[in-house]
Amino acid sequence: MMKEALFDGYAQDYDEWFVANEKVFLSELDLLKTSLGDNPGRTLSIGSGSGLFEQALRQQTNIDVREGVEPSKDMAAIAEKRGMQVRIATAETAELPADTYDTIYFNGSSSYIVDLKFAYGNIARALKPGGRLILLDVPKESAYGMLYMLADALGGYQNQQLSGVLPTVPYPEEFLKLSNWHTTQEKAKVLTQDLGFVDVSYYQTLLANPVYTDQAVEETISGYNKGGYVAIIAHKQKN
Repeated sequence: MMKEALFDGYAQDYDEWFVANEKVFLSELDLLKTSLGDNPGRTLSIGSGSGLFEQALRQQTNIDVREGVEPSKDMAAIAEKRGMQVRIATAETAELPADTYDTIYFNGSSSYIVDLKFAYGNIARALKPGGRLILLDVPKESAYGMLYMLADALGGYQNQQLSGVLPTVPYPEEFLKLSNWHTTQEKAKVLTQDLGFVDVSYYQTLLANPVYTDQAVEETISGYNKGGYVAIIAHKQKN
């Protein structure tokens, strides 16, 4: 289970990393925008962080996501300044009204969850029948996922074996220590086999090697077998 204050003390680091990696941010934003579509209905962000993505969605599209769930009070405080209404809770502990939301998404937050079935199952109750659950994050099997796990295993980015293979501004080491990486198939299996979701589809971005992904904004494409950031879209069965 995610600790309540998992990202407390790191909110500024989170935002600063995306500022330093603007093209990566814009590529991930396009993945989120594509996954949501033009009319996502009433939408909830799980692990909404500082509200950076939601603010950018409002500024660049007609998608207006104002509701979030976030365990870090530091993150939530920034998100609320950006127009979000945030419940302080984890995916596992959030008490949400049943059958309420048309779309719920986890943008990067699945990588900080141990028990996916419990977390997704708790959140799924808040979806309307036929509603969509969208999972966006770095797959364990991707180049990014393997690089992050290797860096963590080697004790950090300063290890000489990583010389020449890191992005200019790599993801903060503090976040690597908090992560629980999952494969795309592991997450899809939980959704379909454990929770009964149907009509699964995939989108992906960050296809370039991690060393080069911040050189250009990438367009989102369908599928999941190449991207460093992947979206799984699944539908809750109708009654």
